[in-house]
Amino acid sequence: MELHAPSRWQCIDFISDLHLQASESATVLAWQRYLRGTVADAVFILGDLFEVWVGDDTLAQSGSFEAQCANTLSSTANRLDLYILHGNRDFLMGPALAAACNCTLLDDPTLLSFAGERWLLTHGDALCLSDTDYLRFRTLVRSAQWQQDFMSKPLAERTAVAHSLRAQSEARKRSTTVYADVDVSAANSLLQAQGARHMIHGHTHRPATHHLDTERERLVLSDWDLSAQPPRADVLRLRLSGSGDGERYTVERIPPSMAVGQAQG
Repeated sequence: MELHAPSRWQCIDFISDLHLQASESATVLAWQRYLRGTVADAVFILGDLFEVWVGDDTLAQSGSFEAQCANTLSSTANRLDLYILHGNRDFLMGPALAAACNCTLLDDPTLLSFAGERWLLTHGDALCLSDTDYLRFRTLVRSAQWQQDFMSKPLAERTAVAHSLRAQSEARKRSTTVYADVDVSAANSLLQAQGARHMIHGHTHRPATHHLDTERERLVLSDWDLSAQPPRADVLRLRLSGSGDGERYTVERIPPSMAVGQAQG
């Protein structure tokens, strides 16, 4: 998928790995305040918006957490362009969610043209080549057959399976396991194939700017956890600072409170 930014876009925000869940109210509230106040013309959520997504039919549950989040997204989409990319936790987000939120679901990867540059957007999990166990699991759950079988189960059963997977994930976090990072060679190859110099991704929870070589870089997004000490939540912002050929831009990493403050100030 290739997306060309319309000329009216002067400012774009990127966030990922919010892992929204009802039990993490501080993170949910920060996310809602940020969406209400951001000055961006477009917001891109690059995966793992939700801690888990077991199917769009959760939206039909009156008063459900998922339905409340969809309402927040829909309100946001009334005043800016909203794009969502699947992550490894919420890969079952589908067209009903997109319709309810008035947002666009992106392919992974998606190429964005903005400010005279090509930006490769991805969640990042498919590039963690050393995490072979996860990649096998990813291939399984992304298959049409697995998803058809899973979605044929009752909602309660799907939710129970999701809780089990979450428990396993939390146990892994508490272990001494070192999480895999994006493979540099794979990232370079993908950028070269797409004719891009910049990659923006999440998943690894290691926010930084990595220079892959003299021409290419990957900008890694922060995860969001407002209950952590210190709290974690960053917005990556691209802002147009020139016009015409060779358009200039700035890259900022800002907390959501500053993004809202800029809108109010």
